[in-house]
Amino acid sequence: MRICALALFYAKASIFCLISLQWWQEQRAAAAFKGYREGKLLANNRYSVGLIIVAVGVILLLGKLGVFGFFWEVFWPIFLLAPGLLFHALYFGRILPSGVLIPGGILVTNSILFFLCTIFSWKLMAYLWPGFIFAVAVGLYEFYLFDKHSPRGTLVASIILAVIAGVCFSMTILFTVGIYVIAFVLIVLGAYLVFNKRRSW
Repeated sequence: MRICALALFYAKASIFCLISLQWWQEQRAAAAFKGYREGKLLANNRYSVGLIIVAVGVILLLGKLGVFGFFWEVFWPIFLLAPGLLFHALYFGRILPSGVLIPGGILVTNSILFFLCTIFSWKLMAYLWPGFIFAVAVGLYEFYLFDKHSPRGTLVASIILAVIAGVCFSMTILFTVGIYVIAFVLIVLGAYLVFNKRRSW
């Protein structure tokens, strides 16, 4: 009996030792994994901080060189173009009603006018200002085109505004560039009459 009890005691002690050894190995592995994970997180944090510092340096350098000022002077009309396109996307995505096409068309058309001026010269505004009237015509026409239940006067108003814009544009060209064209035509016509008269003599 004593031998059986002693064997049983040693068996229990062995099992306890094995369990303790396994638990200790698991704890050691968990600690090693935790350390590896913390080290990896620390490395990632250092990498992220390094990228942020580099980005800040690049931004400061570009700002000092005037790059951002140039982009702002040229591309600021995108703040008109973006909401105009957003209105169109929201309508065609069936999120907002067709009424948003009116301000959408106006914003997109005006942004194109401003882009032309910022890219080439603001002197173009002396010729392109009728485009603001035409922008309203574009918005109304889009509303008429895509809304089957739009009022009957929408198309008429759009056409009237487009005609007014065309007349204003023609008058602007006539009183600016047109003066040079007329002067050139008169000079050529007068020279033709003078030289033709001399030949007839």
